[in-house]
Amino acid sequence: MTTTTATAAAPATTTVLDASGVTMRFGGLTAVRDVSLTVNSGEIVGLIGPNGAGKTTFFNCLTGLYVPTEGKVSYKGTVLPPKPHLVTQAGIARTFQNIRLFANMTVLENVLVGRHTRTKEGLWSALLRLPGFRRAEEESRERAMELLEFTGLAAKADHLARNLPYGEQRKLEIARALASDPGLILLDEPTAGMNPQETRAAEELIFAIRDKGIAVLVIEHDMRFIFNLCDRVACLVRGEKLIEGTPAEVQGDERVIAAYLGTPFEGAPGAEEVAEVEAAEAHAEAAATATTADADGTPEAPAKASAAAPAADADAEAPDADAEAPKDDSPEGDAPHGSGAPDIDAEPSTTEGDTK
Repeated sequence: MTTTTATAAAPATTTVLDASGVTMRFGGLTAVRDVSLTVNSGEIVGLIGPNGAGKTTFFNCLTGLYVPTEGKVSYKGTVLPPKPHLVTQAGIARTFQNIRLFANMTVLENVLVGRHTRTKEGLWSALLRLPGFRRAEEESRERAMELLEFTGLAAKADHLARNLPYGEQRKLEIARALASDPGLILLDEPTAGMNPQETRAAEELIFAIRDKGIAVLVIEHDMRFIFNLCDRVACLVRGEKLIEGTPAEVQGDERVIAAYLGTPFEGAPGAEEVAEVEAAEAHAEAAATATTADADGTPEAPAKASAAAPAADADAEAPDADAEAPKDDSPEGDAPHGSGAPDIDAEPSTTEGDTK
């Protein structure tokens, strides 16, 4: 693992995000189960886990896209309402796993969209183009250009968003999120699909965001990127938090390695369900084997028994026949049974004599 040249974040003293016992169920499926997580000001926290572990669902619970079945989410001590625009207004911004830009708007216009929660001018002010509206619009434009300069996109402010390279579209999403002046930004796989150079640029950008005093919570599958970047890392497996600690602690935990390699370990989330399934499969296999044995063995046993019975009778009758063979009740007396043969021959001879 390579080491980063960035300096470590200063010890944080203020809790920005406090998620306590968050559970999210969809019917009979529990996607997130009793997950608690805190993020402090000036801190970068990573969230890792295999595909389907519930990371993005947890993000959606934090930002109001989903209403948690159980638990609560607080920002700087205030419980957040389950509505995305109110969460943004409170001070939490996010990007998405799939890029969601306004493709037919310019780069500058995309960033200006992110300013809507920080402008106070109403409908009539906008329609009548009052001085207050023009002043607010100018301030928003200046702030947007500052963010484009910060992200390295100022030279392309008038380009359509759809014409930007993939890596710059990711940067534009981050710039738009920063336009709401958040105290916490949530990044969902910010380096997905990037080459190593773009990944390194994204890492430097996130460090710069942290240096501005904005806390960062990031989901990522690039382990080298996440362990270089974060002060703390939490790992989700099957919707449950498996471990939370420093990158070194999480990286060396055998349970995390097993979760990513697919090797089961003692006490793993869902281990009881797996044991029940294996027991049921073993029982079904034993029952099938017993049924097959009964089907093969039951008809053959009577057949073998009935085949053995005539053989035994034949063996029993054979000595009787041998024993009775010497006895002869014929009228010839002591003459053997075979002496009847000459009598038969005698008849033709008698006939022959009569003929003569």
